[in-house]
Amino acid sequence: MALILLGVSGSAACFKAAALASTLTKDGHQVQVVMTAAATEFVGPLQFSCLTGKTTMVDEFEPLDPSGMDHISLARAADLMVIVPATANTLGMLANGLAPNLLGSLALAFGIEKPRFFAPAMNPEMWAHPAVQRNVAILKGDGWQQIGPARGDTACGETGDGRMVEADQVIAAISSAL
Repeated sequence: MALILLGVSGSAACFKAAALASTLTKDGHQVQVVMTAAATEFVGPLQFSCLTGKTTMVDEFEPLDPSGMDHISLARAADLMVIVPATANTLGMLANGLAPNLLGSLALAFGIEKPRFFAPAMNPEMWAHPAVQRNVAILKGDGWQQIGPARGDTACGETGDGRMVEADQVIAAISSAL
């Protein structure tokens, strides 16, 4: 089975990332979770560690690899990268090649020939904003594949495009790529 890098950024939809990690692990994949600091405000790293059997990574300066090069070794070893949920901030970071955290460093080090996915999750007005749409277009041009968003109720109580898709839709995309 595959080694999947699961990037989790800070959104009320983080609980869907936990469901995804659980299902992928049960399906026999190795899942290495990398969270942004904002994501840890919604779901704790321990939750993902329990679901995957692997230490969840958050801080670039607390490496698992004694060399401090986790972003390189993980990027080389992994078969696929998926960012769930992908916030507006994370989409901007990825589209502009920024690496302010471990997830950004990992995304830059991950081979462009390997499958890379993102599942957006945000308020409908944020999703429709021209800057977000420009960043999405850049990511697609760079070879990232988009999953969603769905239309529906969002955590802020508004309805529209921006709701993160369910874990089964992400699993279907991953399965077809592998």
